[in-house]
Amino acid sequence: MRRIHLIAPVLLIGLLAACAVPAPPSARQQTQAPAPAPAAETPAAPQKITVFGAYATAVEEPWVGVIHTALNKAKEAGEIEYTYTDDIGYAGDMERVLREVAEKSKPNVIFGDAFGNEEAVRRVARDYPEIAFVFGSGGGPADPNFSVFDNWIHEPAYLSGMLAGGLTKSNIVGVVGGYPVPEVNRIINAFTAGVWAMNPNAEVKTTFINSWFDPAAAKEAALAQIEAGADVLFAERFGVIEAAAERGLYVFGSMSDQSSLAPDYVVSGPVWHMEPTVNYIISQVRGGTYTAQDLKDFSMVVKGGASLAAINTKVKGGIPQELIDKVKAKEEEIKQGLFRVDINEAQPPASAKMNR
Repeated sequence: MRRIHLIAPVLLIGLLAACAVPAPPSARQQTQAPAPAPAAETPAAPQKITVFGAYATAVEEPWVGVIHTALNKAKEAGEIEYTYTDDIGYAGDMERVLREVAEKSKPNVIFGDAFGNEEAVRRVARDYPEIAFVFGSGGGPADPNFSVFDNWIHEPAYLSGMLAGGLTKSNIVGVVGGYPVPEVNRIINAFTAGVWAMNPNAEVKTTFINSWFDPAAAKEAALAQIEAGADVLFAERFGVIEAAAERGLYVFGSMSDQSSLAPDYVVSGPVWHMEPTVNYIISQVRGGTYTAQDLKDFSMVVKGGASLAAINTKVKGGIPQELIDKVKAKEEEIKQGLFRVDINEAQPPASAKMNR
């Protein structure tokens, strides 16, 4: 009975509505037309990725300068918003800076160099899993958000060594490096292997200044090598090119094309390109697919992450075309995967001659 009482009024209302007299045309015209369906929204353009750079040394230091340059290119292209702090040092300030930025600015990505600040950087990354930490490091990645990269420029370092071995007249080539750590050792060892591939009689002298950025110390070490007979130098650290130019000697830059520092004397050098790494990270973060990983491959020749700087044929003393041709042929073999430069991260001795 209760169900019947509920349904009956509904039936009555329906009958009354069916018998209702239609409204006159004037009244119908006053009735509002149904609102049109909303137009489909155009997908919003991806928001810019916010990136912060945290650098232990000044951006003038070539290693950090390569990262800084790549991020500035992305900024100029409208891909990211980029700010940075450099010359942070190694006395605990890195952790303080990172925590302040993570709390106040909350960037999508933090790029930097962890060498010398490894534990501090990883501590902060662990506490802020929503931020992508992408750091130069000798260690491995750490889930969920800590990715690592390094300058894998040993292949063009080998090619530079070939040029150096073919240019020395004294059969003594000098190298000035920062610290004898694996990432520096492999570059110097590859350079040395290239020297011996072209000149088995050459001696390679190596000096470490135990600093990542001390141009005065690097220059002093280079001058000492010149006094010891070196007539070709490899500037793994900044400051060596100045010494070579003052003495009128062939010299090779590192990390970036440094021919503009001494156009009459800089022959070439291994160049590191961070653009492939930066572009990959931007796409991963924007797509919501970022994960912790080792980004090593993006710094290799095959991925466009490393190259030999243009050979400067206008240097004083000139460069034999035959030597250039041999280097170019070897470079092509590397690109095609037909020649592999060994990765040797052992500390090079102060003086080395080829074992035969």
